Amino acid sequence: MRVSSQDVTVVALLADPDAPTEIAQRMARMLPDRLADRSGQGRRFDVEVVSEPFTAGAEDPPTLMHRIMDRGSEGNWDIIVALTDLPLHSRGRKLVVDLSHEHGLALLSLPPLGGFRLQTRARQAVEEAVLSLAGPQATEAEGPAGSQPLRGPFIARLAPFHQGQIGEEEIADLRYVVRGPRGYLRVLLGMVRANRPWRLVPGLSKALAAALATGAVATVNSTVWSLATSLSTPRLVIAMVGSVALMIGWLIVDANLWHRTDEVSPEARKRAALYNASTAVTVGIGVIVCYVGLVVINLVCALFILNDRLFASTTRTPLHVSEYWTLSWFVASVATVGGALGSGLESDEAIRAAAYSKREQERRSVLQDDDHGD
Repeated sequence: MRVSSQDVTVVALLADPDAPTEIAQRMARMLPDRLADRSGQGRRFDVEVVSEPFTAGAEDPPTLMHRIMDRGSEGNWDIIVALTDLPLHSRGRKLVVDLSHEHGLALLSLPPLGGFRLQTRARQAVEEAVLSLAGPQATEAEGPAGSQPLRGPFIARLAPFHQGQIGEEEIADLRYVVRGPRGYLRVLLGMVRANRPWRLVPGLSKALAAALATGAVATVNSTVWSLATSLSTPRLVIAMVGSVALMIGWLIVDANLWHRTDEVSPEARKRAALYNASTAVTVGIGVIVCYVGLVVINLVCALFILNDRLFASTTRTPLHVSEYWTLSWFVASVATVGGALGSGLESDEAIRAAAYSKREQERRSVLQDDDHGD
């Protein structure tokens, strides 16, 4: 790490585009004061945000650390903390952060921080990394700086983080990874959070149009009225689960979202399973949000359209609140099936753009190009 003049440490947050850049920009407003308060010694900090796709075409932590070091040589910074929303792997473990005290570098992968309170956890992680890199050199009795574990909220509150092994040829001198079922779940939630599943609903305009049209036709259909009132709650649940599962499966298969690997190593298979689990959860959340929206829209339409006398004469059942709810619920299931068919009109690129973060789209595009090249 270079020594700054006038007791000012310049920190660069090198962030991948999209969500990492947004997170970096938000934390950059408060980092200087927080770092100054925690470091003491009258030190001041300046924080700059640099948005660049530094992970393009690479997922190997040593390669990324060399890229960060090369990028640092082009700027007048003392410390560089790189943020990405791609899940990174090292020696079969899921990487949280790599640090190089000699070069003043840190590589932070956001997914292992989880899917909740991501902004706060990311800020805590960056604070601990910067303070570790900017701290005084360890004495000989304490060992090299890289051997000293991080402390504070980053480690105490974000278990299950563990120190990971580092190869002799790597420039990193301190590494934290996650492992075990709890760590897997945290990474999975972080990947889903990075994909922003709520964007799936507005991203599938043609599928939504088909679902809404199907729902409108079904709401005024007397046969659907009779069928809805005759169905028991278990059958309505089965219809809901079946329609949602059909929509999820159709989107994944039709847009080729399922990740396949030709590698036979256990690590490659675990990685593929993690990517596929994040895809299924991301698409599932988006479809469930869409389903709930269809129920609400169908309920509002039914309240304005249905005539109680006509409904009662057709179904031999009075039109009460329970009938409105049952009809809206059943029509949402029918409309979801219509939406699944309508999603076939969407391009694969549109579905991927709605289902994945920008970094994940680029990663899968590279994998597809490699497969076609082989």
